[in-house]
Amino acid sequence: MTTENAPFDPYESIRYISQSYDNADSDNSALNLILTLRPEWRESKSTIELVRFTDGITNTLLKAINKLPGLSKTEVDRDAILLRAYGKGTDVLIDRKRETSSHCLLARHNLAPSLLARFDNGLLYKFIQGDVCSPADLRRPEVWRGVAQRLGEWHATLPISSISTTCPTPTQLTSANKRASLVAMSELTPGKPIPNIWTIMQKWILALPISTTTQIERRDQLQRELEWLVKQLGDTPGVGGSSPFIFAHCDLLSGNVIIEPTPCSAAASRRSSASDDSDDDAAASVSFIDYEYATPAPASFDIANHFAEWGGFDCDFTVLPTRLVRRSFLREYLRSFSTHSDRAYKDAELDELFEQVDLFRGVPGFYWGIWALIQAQISLIDFDYASYAEIRLGEYWAWKRESNGARESAGEEVPLRERIWAQDQ
Repeated sequence: MTTENAPFDPYESIRYISQSYDNADSDNSALNLILTLRPEWRESKSTIELVRFTDGITNTLLKAINKLPGLSKTEVDRDAILLRAYGKGTDVLIDRKRETSSHCLLARHNLAPSLLARFDNGLLYKFIQGDVCSPADLRRPEVWRGVAQRLGEWHATLPISSISTTCPTPTQLTSANKRASLVAMSELTPGKPIPNIWTIMQKWILALPISTTTQIERRDQLQRELEWLVKQLGDTPGVGGSSPFIFAHCDLLSGNVIIEPTPCSAAASRRSSASDDSDDDAAASVSFIDYEYATPAPASFDIANHFAEWGGFDCDFTVLPTRLVRRSFLREYLRSFSTHSDRAYKDAELDELFEQVDLFRGVPGFYWGIWALIQAQISLIDFDYASYAEIRLGEYWAWKRESNGARESAGEEVPLRERIWAQDQ
């Protein structure tokens, strides 16, 4: 194939810097990357500052600013650069090429900052001005309304074709591509776009350590649960006949939601028009960052996963959204989805989506539980991934026992997370 006829590859179109970020020599290696990208900053090297963010538990995130004399904070931030270096061993969890393609797609739709360059173990991109959310911020009405609106825009606007292909059926696989992971994917979701949220979990399960009998038993158990989940939820339809899979963020924790600076007049104009909502708060203008886990998934998973993040890394189940708040969030989401897809939604679709999100409430715990089991083996970050894995998997088991009646049959109390989730107010 000639260059003229080659398909556009977003990954290859991004500038590549043949350098690496070294956590052991953080400032020097980061500065070298920044100056390679911005050689004009060399003359003002003394005014460059590096600010480390600590909101994530996977990657290193640094903000490079150049405090040139006479510039306001807003002007300095306008030229700021974010450097994100990948955590050790995370390639087993994340397809970095697909992440970059996702970022490029989002930038073309004005839903992500411009991607400036990639380097051996990370990315450089423009800084989004605003405030990083805390878990408590996600629970503020003006913020969750803004998140719902932005998520509706994502799901209605972004095509999955640029980050997925059609999965072959097992009979279509040739001897050249019968790799274990691909075979497993084809058997799990035949004929559906890959990767998707189910096949990613399949890939992760296959990457789990199996050096002990206990680890083998755990891996086999999780494999059985994944296959059961796909049978139960794998054919969940899209709301109102839309695609079953949408372009999902899949990691909408508080640190990945930015509250943008918005003039008071603009904020006041973005009022919710819901006559049956309990309040009439303005919707904050928000953006989403970090697209490592973006993949085709049911909208219900993306939403349920975000709700789970209201409790933060501490998994505070007491602050999860009640039925009333979830319904208000989904109403805001559907309004935005309808606006950006040019189709009106019906009240029955709100009921349908509410029920689907309810069904998916245990899946995020399963997803992040598997993820944490892998991180416990590979990560150098000071975080108790092993305990986190058990907490998140515990969410899944509690949901399953509640759903199949096992908890009630055993005469056990309703777990805290399930009890809070079922609250009306």
